[in-house]
Amino acid sequence: MNEELKEEIPRIIGEYSSGKKGPLLFVTGGIHGNEPSGIKALERVFKELNKTKPEIKGKILGVAGNKKALNKNQRYIDEDLNRTWTQENIDHGGRDTHETKEMFDIIRILDQYSEEDFTKRYFLDCHTTSSASLPYVSVQVVNDNDEWAHRFPTYIIRGFSDIITGDIDHYLSRTGMTGFVFEAGQHTDVRSVENHEGVIWLALREACELDLEKISTYPECVDRFAKKSAPPQKTFEIIYRHGLDEGDVFEMQDGYENFQKIKKGELLATQNGQAVKSDWDAYIFMPLYQSQGNDGFFVVKEV
Repeated sequence: MNEELKEEIPRIIGEYSSGKKGPLLFVTGGIHGNEPSGIKALERVFKELNKTKPEIKGKILGVAGNKKALNKNQRYIDEDLNRTWTQENIDHGGRDTHETKEMFDIIRILDQYSEEDFTKRYFLDCHTTSSASLPYVSVQVVNDNDEWAHRFPTYIIRGFSDIITGDIDHYLSRTGMTGFVFEAGQHTDVRSVENHEGVIWLALREACELDLEKISTYPECVDRFAKKSAPPQKTFEIIYRHGLDEGDVFEMQDGYENFQKIKKGELLATQNGQAVKSDWDAYIFMPLYQSQGNDGFFVVKEV
């Protein structure tokens, strides 16, 4: 990417309010340390907000996820931070890992912005993918999350949090917040930062009633995502997860991208020397092309 992260990433990337009562927009980036795109987009957004000082209702708060892993540019230190947010960990203090400490630090910050202080609380969790991908929203169908997600112009995936336990959006939804995960593209693609920035601006418009024309970088900051990168809105559901066990030797076949069509019987990967073939005529989702991670790939169908 063209931009470099600061040497030491602060937990709070920024916060902005013009003093009017309204909702909280809680934006997280870098939950995975090899996905700095959301952090860079937040830095752009807060720089512009502090420059132009537009009026908004409520407040936007930008928070860094796995700080240590971000500084090392690796997915995690001891375990995946996006698998630690289980009810068991929350209730019992979690395992003694670096990621659970990061998790509780983020929870303590969010607890300072209680429901009573805002008309509503929204979240946006910024991620990228190891393989090439169109941008998309991943939404858990609880609260009014799905309705909220369909205000944004891109592909929408339902059901990820129903298969994967311990992810941050599952936890935030359990607390009654409204929101979704936004996957902006491949980890090192410069367009991922642009897509993250664009969706943050749109979320500010939808949640905090920001007049985007008050922003000096408008319309480019939104149009790069909404008009150039975002695919026409379609909704998909996950029908299969191919999980990996510790010690498995897994290798995807070359060239798969998110939402690429697959056919029944098609060779998708090898695992411990055995062929892994598709049982469906459907679409592949999140094929694993990195060394860390326990999700080999998913299969999705269009609703």
